[in-house]
Amino acid sequence: MTAQKTYWLEHAWLGAHVEPGVALGVSADGRIAEVRTGADAPPPGAEVLRGLTVPGLANAHSHAFHRALRSTVQVGSGTFWTWREVMYGVAQNLTPDSYFALARAVYAEMALAGITNVGEFHYVHHAPGGTPYADPNAMGEALIEAAAAAGIRITLLDTAYLAAGFGEAPNPHQLRFSDGTAEAWAERVSALKPREHALIGAAVHSVRAVPAGQLATVAAWARQRQAPLHVHLSEQTAENDACLAAHGRTPTQLLADHGVLGPGTTGVHNTHLTDEDIALLGGTTTGTCMCPTTERDLADGIGPAGRLQRAGSPLSLGSDSHAVIDLLEEARAMELNERLRSRTRGHWTANALLTAATAGGHASLGRPDAGRLEPGALADFTTIALDTVRTAGPLPRLGAETAVFAASAADVRHTVVGGRHVVRDGAHTLVGDVAGALSEAIAAVRG
Repeated sequence: MTAQKTYWLEHAWLGAHVEPGVALGVSADGRIAEVRTGADAPPPGAEVLRGLTVPGLANAHSHAFHRALRSTVQVGSGTFWTWREVMYGVAQNLTPDSYFALARAVYAEMALAGITNVGEFHYVHHAPGGTPYADPNAMGEALIEAAAAAGIRITLLDTAYLAAGFGEAPNPHQLRFSDGTAEAWAERVSALKPREHALIGAAVHSVRAVPAGQLATVAAWARQRQAPLHVHLSEQTAENDACLAAHGRTPTQLLADHGVLGPGTTGVHNTHLTDEDIALLGGTTTGTCMCPTTERDLADGIGPAGRLQRAGSPLSLGSDSHAVIDLLEEARAMELNERLRSRTRGHWTANALLTAATAGGHASLGRPDAGRLEPGALADFTTIALDTVRTAGPLPRLGAETAVFAASAADVRHTVVGGRHVVRDGAHTLVGDVAGALSEAIAAVRG
């Protein structure tokens, strides 16, 4: 693999430590060809990235249209369930064209935050009322094209969403989410094709939204294709109570009974778990995607991330409802939440938290070849400034600690995907006015 382009990294996080002066060669196929340390000065012709360069961040859980709810849902009080009613109103106004415009702007915001890959948990499949579009995958295709237009990678986690609750038909808002049966879902999603920037995965929305007898169909579709499989799991105690009433077991136990758990599966939230649930998830190497900013925004609770990881569940991070889009904040929040609960410090090192935000997230999205600055990996990386009012002062060798515990998305200076600059000096190279694009797209779906 011959390097076609060279980046000189003033400081680089190499997974366990920060190294000064790294020359990173990128080949024509968008992969890292070489990583050379001890490069005290930029080689001739190299692109210079000053600050701390880390692998591209992976946003393992996203609902792009929820970005339209930011701040709007902060008026008054309520619960997850009252928040959901506001969310339904936005979902009803989406069309393939308006969803493309909104998602393009949201994914551009992600690129500005150093995110190079997004897992889009996609369930708005059909027109209002449930009538399929002429292309039954028009909404999913809009998301795939939006990611391309914003310059980032996507794993489209096409979601089975078939019921309003245990034994309940979809409500009027949910009709556009439902394919009727898991078999019809599988037939539709099989027509989606991966491409260079996009992988196709699957999702079970939740145990309340997919009848138990149809869970195995979704799991089998993913297993046969070695595709990622995600599921909202025990986000709310009300769901746990309803599952116990309907099936006499917890949601985790129900998923285990129907073959959903396993190393290709990621449970999102995993908040309200029993000891047996934690052992099941860890013992099957089922992943855990924590979304701390959403979990605290919706008053969900604090998930047992530390216990899950110790049991064997790999960790990843997501911004979910996009109350903010900042994977550094998600990493910081996971540690700080645990400190609040335990009243002790230091549950994860900065290196471990960055790993969850990078390699852990990419692996959960079906890209184990991303999230590392090493030869053969995808040339996806981002540079965080070390000279802003938030990051100035600490020694560069503490760059990982500075990134996780002090920096924010606003400190991202460069984002490179496949060796191509998508964000340069804090400006998006493909979407000229990201804030303007967000404002226009959100106004179109606000209703």
